Amino acid sequence: MDDSANDKYRAPALDKGLDIIELLAERSHGLSQKDIAEALGRSPNEIYRMLTTLLQRGYISRDAKSDLFALSLKMFSLAQFHPPMHRLLAHAAPLMQAAAQSSWQSCHIGMEDNAMVVVVASYPSPGNWGLAMRTGSVLGLANTGTGRVLAAFRPLEERKALLDNHRLALGEPKPDRVILKKRLEAIIARGYEQAPSEATHGVTDLSFPVFDSFSRAIAVVTCPHLHRIDKVVVPDVDEVVATYKALAANLTAYFGGVAPD
Repeated sequence: MDDSANDKYRAPALDKGLDIIELLAERSHGLSQKDIAEALGRSPNEIYRMLTTLLQRGYISRDAKSDLFALSLKMFSLAQFHPPMHRLLAHAAPLMQAAAQSSWQSCHIGMEDNAMVVVVASYPSPGNWGLAMRTGSVLGLANTGTGRVLAAFRPLEERKALLDNHRLALGEPKPDRVILKKRLEAIIARGYEQAPSEATHGVTDLSFPVFDSFSRAIAVVTCPHLHRIDKVVVPDVDEVVATYKALAANLTAYFGGVAPD
């Protein structure tokens, strides 16, 4: 659909309401009607009705003393009917299956849980053999593509806390933070990780971030790529990279995330 068609079907009032909700979601403290209007480039009178409607529907609240508006917990409450990560993984399942079958490579999704890197979804490659991670497996932070990408695309304070609180996984050596810092910078510059596995020979970790709306990596799609030397014709590594990069981008879009500049 072109821009003219998009303009034709826009709902300006809805745009204003969503702009207010997104603005308040970004601020940890309340904002006055004047502050909201200035931040959105609108007049206070222009957003008065929107604020009134959002208050009546319970999406925002207003402090009686300070007269400041803030986001209520209604959005969070609604989201709990279908937890976001459960929906993301349900959406990812058929995409992972399609990617594994087209690339002839397995894949898995890793997430952080209390500074640990955990496999939350996995799909094996087709054919007679392959390498697939078990769901629930705990991975290393510094010695896996999944862990490094999770750390790379986090704000510096979150990254430090992640490294400070991480407990070494089975077989994971203690990381050299100077070397790790350089590796994370390279990942940020490239946008993903492509490096030989540090857990087993013959495997290349291809790891791609899934972003939230703050451009933080909330999950990582990883393909432990195996190079075949028999006569089975399979996609080359560049094609596999393209496949899983597209999968991660699809999940970012589904989650409402934004990739960093």
